[in-house]
Amino acid sequence: MKVKCKYCDSLIDDTYTNCPNCGAALDTVQRFANKQPQTIEELQKWYMAMKLPPAEVTRFFIGKDIKEPRAFGIYKDTDGDFVVYKNKSDGSRAVRYHGSDETYAVNEIYQRLKEEIVNQKSHNADRRMQQARESERVYQSRQTKTRKKRRRSGPFTIVFVIVMVNMVSSVLIAAFSSSYRNTASVPKPAAGYYSYDGADYYYQGNDWYYYDEVGDDWGHTVEEKIPEAVANDIEGQYRIDSEGHEGLPFEDTFWYHEPSTSTYNDYDSDYDSYDNDSYDWDDDYGWDSNDSWDSYDSDWDSDW
Repeated sequence: MKVKCKYCDSLIDDTYTNCPNCGAALDTVQRFANKQPQTIEELQKWYMAMKLPPAEVTRFFIGKDIKEPRAFGIYKDTDGDFVVYKNKSDGSRAVRYHGSDETYAVNEIYQRLKEEIVNQKSHNADRRMQQARESERVYQSRQTKTRKKRRRSGPFTIVFVIVMVNMVSSVLIAAFSSSYRNTASVPKPAAGYYSYDGADYYYQGNDWYYYDEVGDDWGHTVEEKIPEAVANDIEGQYRIDSEGHEGLPFEDTFWYHEPSTSTYNDYDSDYDSYDNDSYDWDDDYGWDSNDSWDSYDSDWDSDW
């Protein structure tokens, strides 16, 4: 897009921070807030600090050139330029930006990601409202039926129902408590490197990561895509030390963080280090763990 320099009236690309003709600062640069991410690495940290779901869920791939349909992304190509793209549902790609201005490129995907967070939060609010209305409708229907039944029933029936409800509740509570204890006590693999069937993995904070030999980089993945033998390796059969992995050390990636507690199994505690780690992030777009992200609610047919 072309913009006009207000000092020399030249029409120039809006990717410049200063007019190439007279050197004046461009007003377009002022739209970038001081507290927002300026680089791909900062955007990755912002993403983690907001505790957003994995990229495979949100379909926002930061620092990766994904070819699959239904994907937003930003990456640096082999020429050193930054590319911001959107893959539509039919697999076609719309390039939002391709140029050398990293700050501009990051802002484009950052604004789109914030817009999508608002969209997902709105859908979650609508779903909760619908569920509340349906629950209220069912409750009122049951209350009406109960009142009619009470008018036809005698005192003995009422006492019998109360006794039965109490008995069933006690059984359910006991069963739930037992189930919770069993679930809460399920052991997890220890944090660190794992090697299985020629592939390397890393586990921390209840999250799994895989090593991409082609890109010499680590990526986040969901547990369902981790080999079952590794995901359940509580004995450490496939666990290796850092020297056993010959590629990029996981500790050198932006994914890695020092745990703030003695265990890696406390997700909230482990990721606290991202919240204010030398950045004053705006947390208005933080993700609620009780919400669900459905990427099919996104607009995949438009160019952006």
